[in-house]
Amino acid sequence: MSSPEQDVRAESPQPGGLYVTGYDEIRILVVDDNPVDRTLIEGLLANNNRGNLQVALAASGEEGLRAIPDFRPDVVLTDMQMPGMDGLELVERIREQFPLIPAVLMTAFGSEELAITALQRGAASYVPKRNLAASLMETLGKVLASAHHDRQQARLGQCWSQTEFHFVLENDVQLIGAVTAHVQHYLKQFRHLDDSQLLRVGIALDEAIRNAMHHGNLELSSSLKESGGDRYFEEAARRRSIAPYHERRVFFTARELGNESHYIVRDEGPGFDVSKVHYDPEDIEQLTRPSGRGLFLIRTFMDDVRFNEHGNEITMIFRRTDSPAKTEAAPAAQ
Repeated sequence: MSSPEQDVRAESPQPGGLYVTGYDEIRILVVDDNPVDRTLIEGLLANNNRGNLQVALAASGEEGLRAIPDFRPDVVLTDMQMPGMDGLELVERIREQFPLIPAVLMTAFGSEELAITALQRGAASYVPKRNLAASLMETLGKVLASAHHDRQQARLGQCWSQTEFHFVLENDVQLIGAVTAHVQHYLKQFRHLDDSQLLRVGIALDEAIRNAMHHGNLELSSSLKESGGDRYFEEAARRRSIAPYHERRVFFTARELGNESHYIVRDEGPGFDVSKVHYDPEDIEQLTRPSGRGLFLIRTFMDDVRFNEHGNEITMIFRRTDSPAKTEAAPAAQ
């Protein structure tokens, strides 16, 4: 798949006009309440039109928003300061209603701070009106190339069926952050989770993998934590280098399926009796106990938690849309 830089055949105004790979025809909607400026912009676009540009004009933000469904622009070029619906509000409305259509702002002198705000709220780029002749076509070319890339990604997303990651980890807790960051990056970029969801997944994965390393493979007792001091961590460091602990590994699988994420963590330790596990979602005191805190968080942040019969494998299911109430039938976390 081409990158945005590869898609643009001409990054600056050329006598041949505006050409962007992926577009046989480019539709540009210009929104500006000033008739003189509309004429100027229309002229600039006409000078660079070699038969592949279709331009529509709107005299207000409201008119521009109404024109989008019928005209179906590839990009909206809007003034910032207009009566009624200004450029900032128009950008926000476009982002909400037509997220794949980029908006480019035209800013007057002194409105740079407003332009930054608009970029933060969804504008793709901006062009100072005093630099239109020099910068407009270059900016449009880059924005259109990026939009084409985003649309191709969206189409590819509709074809997506399943993604799966597999990791085999030594008993080194420093690897946990790298694994969770890898999963979070994927979820944010390709499954579009928000920061709150990413945090919940990250904490649950951290706790599950840490439990597998320490309580599973290294067979560390939680009582060492309760005794205080550094005994727990000193014993973890000692066991990582001696038999039979040092040869054991943690196997982590992340499986993305539709609107669900399945995370499976398996260790090579002796396991535990899952029938003795108790989970009380109302017992918030578990958050302050050295023993059981991690698995309380896992069960709280995940929609379903299951163990295998040997107690050395945990399966966590995270649902990315409105999901049924969390199941209470499966064995709770240790």
